[in-house]
Amino acid sequence: MKPVLITIGAIVALMGVIFLFQGIGILGGRAMTGSTLWAILGPIIALAGIVLVVLGLRRGRKS
Repeated sequence: MKPVLITIGAIVALMGVIFLFQGIGILGGRAMTGSTLWAILGPIIALAGIVLVVLGLRRGRKS
């Protein structure tokens, strides 16, 4: 379960960064490019992914 949580967290964090970059216009795309909504949601999604990675890394240390 630990590697799965870390992998999912990393993917979610990467998606959040991509959404942020599209929202602020650094990455081109379609509807998301230049959208304030994605510029705000991107970092929130990335933070959620980082939390999942941290939880995955901390899981199993208690013995």
